[in-house]
Amino acid sequence: MTRVMAQLAMVMNLDKCIGCHTCSVTCKQAWTNRAGTEYVWFNNVETRPGQGYPRTYEDQDKWKGGWELNRRGRLQLKAGGRLKKLLTIFANPLMPSIGDYYEPWTYDYDRLFSAPVTEDTPVARPRSLITGEPTKIKWSANWDDDLAGAPELAPADPVLRKVSDQVKLEFERAFMFYLPRICEHCLNPSCVASCPSGAMYKRSEDGIVLVDQDRCRGWRMCVTGCPYKKVYFNHRTGKAEKCTFCYPRVEVGIPTVCSETCVGRLRYIGLILYDADRVAEAASTPDEKALYEAQKSVMLDPRDPEVIAAARASGIPEDWLEAAENSPIHKLIFDYGVALPLHPEYRTMPMVWYIPPLSPVVDVLRETGHDGERAGNLFGAIDALRIPIGYLAELFSAGDPEPVRAVLRRLAAMRSYMRGINLAGERDESIPAAVGLEGDQIEEMYRLLAIAPYGERYVIPKAHAEQGARLEELATGCSLDYEGGPGMGGPFGEASGPPAPVAVENFHALKERQATDDLGRADELRGRVNLLNWDGKGTPDGLFPKRKDKS
Repeated sequence: MTRVMAQLAMVMNLDKCIGCHTCSVTCKQAWTNRAGTEYVWFNNVETRPGQGYPRTYEDQDKWKGGWELNRRGRLQLKAGGRLKKLLTIFANPLMPSIGDYYEPWTYDYDRLFSAPVTEDTPVARPRSLITGEPTKIKWSANWDDDLAGAPELAPADPVLRKVSDQVKLEFERAFMFYLPRICEHCLNPSCVASCPSGAMYKRSEDGIVLVDQDRCRGWRMCVTGCPYKKVYFNHRTGKAEKCTFCYPRVEVGIPTVCSETCVGRLRYIGLILYDADRVAEAASTPDEKALYEAQKSVMLDPRDPEVIAAARASGIPEDWLEAAENSPIHKLIFDYGVALPLHPEYRTMPMVWYIPPLSPVVDVLRETGHDGERAGNLFGAIDALRIPIGYLAELFSAGDPEPVRAVLRRLAAMRSYMRGINLAGERDESIPAAVGLEGDQIEEMYRLLAIAPYGERYVIPKAHAEQGARLEELATGCSLDYEGGPGMGGPFGEASGPPAPVAVENFHALKERQATDDLGRADELRGRVNLLNWDGKGTPDGLFPKRKDKS
């Protein structure tokens, strides 16, 4: 019997990202505005081609993130198994340094007001937020912004190294685009399997990957294990932190902060049903180029009566099944076939997918004097212009250009077909037929990608608080947590001990939780201290038991 589980997932339409970084700023304000997280960006937007953040994080030959197959064809962590982790537990060399991220800084603003009167205007010099000492700004989370293809930056892009020299020579004349990134909340998370203390876990009810701050011991193996480098270390608290998919918001049906504030309306959130028993098999697919289809085969059709029956047997509520049936994620991946995973070759089964950008192809056509919206021109350009195809394939389909080409052809068909309707009132049915779709499907896809309202872009079922106790007992660790598997628990195993889950909570209850300015009211709060809001300085009341007076 199929073991059906639910997963909240996201799709981003890269054609609509304008690189405004509003998502990054609002996420920063909501989640990483505390001491020790100055350099942390749960959401960041990269200019492509470019080195990314942290620098060259996609170079797994260097950082050893994700999974690989051993000689027997079984999955193993690229950074090594239990013995290697035990030997390097106090000195893990496979991590980006602060220089690969960037040393966060502020400015000596007081100098602008306190400097003596001189002929020259005083300058606010940069100071490190880590050491407090004067520093020189050399790198940042968005250093490559709008510099895609620049000769001094492009050679450092790990993805660009995989394409031909001719592509590299022509690249700066080809295209650029923006790539927003959050934690992938993978079906087979290597960060969870890498954690020696079992602090990282994947929630069984919605698939969100979280860190138990009480169990985290700061080993930082999760930073190494994540190939997307979306787990960070808070140097003030000594704990790992990562994107939470804004679980206090999604539990009450509200989209993530990055989605809510996205200027380009490029993000979609919905529910996916998948067969949990087939994750390990799909992730072990020998051919990297087949991993995209292997991951799709794990996902289930929410309209299939057999899947619905199995989901009910697995305890998935009716409103969640309805949300899965109306999920924009399922439509974009399966019905329209335009969404692709980021780096499926890492074998983590990522659940943040992307619609590749068509705009670069259109721009190239316009620059050569052709009609960039005409179907014939677009189809021909997609087939002939191998520069963006090769690069996009390395990002989204493990180097296989065919899935990317198919997606771009469907996007081109939508653009041309809808132009005919809006400008000439004509429906040229040969255009959707050329990409295996019907005119009605093209119009539905256009509505979802271009003009869909809030309720169609975000189909998020509310959490069932009454199931909290049961879900706590069912919380999962790694998808490979089976007897003899690489995610198996045990002493010094990649997930030693059972995971300690976060109970299902609702937004209103979270309002009553302790905030930063509550540290002085520890007695009123029954001695609880929220370490996420503690700046690491001193010992606030309630952090330790009060000493009894011996007299």
